[in-house]
Amino acid sequence: MARQTGRIGIRESELYAPVKALLEGQGYEVKGEIGAADVVAMREGEDPVIVELKTGFSLSLFHQAVERQKLSDAVYVAVPRGTGATFAKSLKDNKRLCRRLGLGLIMVRLETGLVEVHCDPAPYRPCQSKPRKARLLREFARRVGDPNEGGSTRQGLMTAYRQDALRCLKVLAENGPTKAAQVAKQSGVKTARRLMADDHYGWFERVDTGIYAVTPKGQSALGDYATEIDRLSELAEAAE
Repeated sequence: MARQTGRIGIRESELYAPVKALLEGQGYEVKGEIGAADVVAMREGEDPVIVELKTGFSLSLFHQAVERQKLSDAVYVAVPRGTGATFAKSLKDNKRLCRRLGLGLIMVRLETGLVEVHCDPAPYRPCQSKPRKARLLREFARRVGDPNEGGSTRQGLMTAYRQDALRCLKVLAENGPTKAAQVAKQSGVKTARRLMADDHYGWFERVDTGIYAVTPKGQSALGDYATEIDRLSELAEAAE
């Protein structure tokens, strides 16, 4: 998503001279406001280079730049270079967006007139993360049912890990302190020992070697997640 980062008091026209100087230095003839384009640069035998000027990143900037791609493959967006962590994050996000859209990105330091080209227009070649994809598919396969509504807040989502912890919690609640091997057998959670030892949610405590019990926080979770615990039990019985 384009982050709105316009700078107050700056005019788009202030970007024109530095951008024009950069392109002229590369042998282009440059003219401003040709048709709907802010900047058009021509070099013999080549497609025009089009640059859209804005005082900051915005959705309208990217809409305009994508529209200019109907005229040329060489389309850039140019914005003033900001400072601080917020701008650095915005620059990183919008540079990624430019690459996805096949756009070039130019930064202009208005204080000095320095122009930085952060990326050039090129076809987007997605690079998928195999580890992330594997985690996605593993979570999908392990998740029992569909307990979350799409678009919900990330906090408190019912993950496969949380479902496993609830299965273990139910066994301990019914049996009292229990050996980890027995919890794994009754709950169907093969990783029960490690899960309870890690105690990510604060629900479990080791009361003896290999034996675990429910903590006060775990007792509260039994009430908070009673509906999900019942649902998991029903699904397990139906699968038998």
